[in-house]
Formats: sequence, C-alpha cells, structure tokens
Amino acid sequence: MGNFGARLIAVLLGLAPVGAAQAACVDTAVELRGPTGTQRFTVEVADDVPEQSQGLMFREKMATSAGMLFVFPKPKHAQFWMRNTLIPLDMIFADASGLVTHVHENAIPRDETSIDGGDGVVFVLEINGGLASRMGIAKGSQMRHPLIAQSGAIWPCSGE
Repeated sequence: MGNFGARLIAVLLGLAPVGAAQAACVDTAVELRGPTGTQRFTVEVADDVPEQSQGLMFREKMATSAGMLFVFPKPKHAQFWMRNTLIPLDMIFADASGLVTHVHENAIPRDETSIDGGDGVVFVLEINGGLASRMGIAKGSQMRHPLIAQSGAIWPCSGE
C-alpha cells in the first residue's frame, strides 16, 4: 500500500493528524484559526436571499460543531437580528479575505435589536452562543472555506 493509501485509511479511521485532515476545504465545513488553535464547524451555506432570510429561525437546537455560513456577493454593512431564533448564537463577521473583523457573542433569542457587524462584511458564521469565547475565536482570527476567493484568502484552502 502506498503512502496515499495509508493516509487515506488513517483519515477514515480518524487517526490522521489534525493538520492533515484539515488540509482540504470542503463546502460543508468552515475552519477558524487563531492564537488558541483551529476549530472546524459543519455548516449549512446561506448564499441567497430566501436562505438568508430564514437563517436559523425556529430551530430548537443545533449540534455543538454545527453552524450556518452566510455569504454575501459583495462587501456590505451587515446587520442581523434574532427574530424567531430560539437559541442563543455567536455571530462571527469576516471580510472577503476571511479575516474575522467582529464577533458578537450570545445574541439573545427572539431579540429584535439590530446586531451591527460593521462594514466590509462578506461572511457571517453563526454558531451556538458562548462557543466563540470558549474556543478563542475573536477579531483577527482567520476563516477558511472554498467560497472565500482563494487568490485573496488570508488562509487559503491549499495552505496550512
């Protein structure tokens, strides 16, 4: 069995080193890295108006390692709210390069107060409330996903 075969079996068995398992980007996962390490979330992508309008509304729970990635066609001033959202969320705002520009922690369920993510936002990752702080995800962290234009990505899919 060649080196590739051995690596494939190791990955399938969950024995591969973290870096090796995370080397390739996939549409269904977002990775974030910062001073405290790398985190990976399985995501649903909301990249059109109907999906973005629905978001995570009416969901009663979400797996710890799950989230929703909102993708906008061009940088914008992003504002969110929690109408009809039943679980507390952390919102991680990032620019076109994948640089995290703002983190709003523990958005309050059903609150209609506007949550301001700032200017230049192209990506917003929503995860369970409280995780960003516990996992060290903060302004300056780096996001990786294949929808981030790789030519300008701060952390390209092909890089470690």
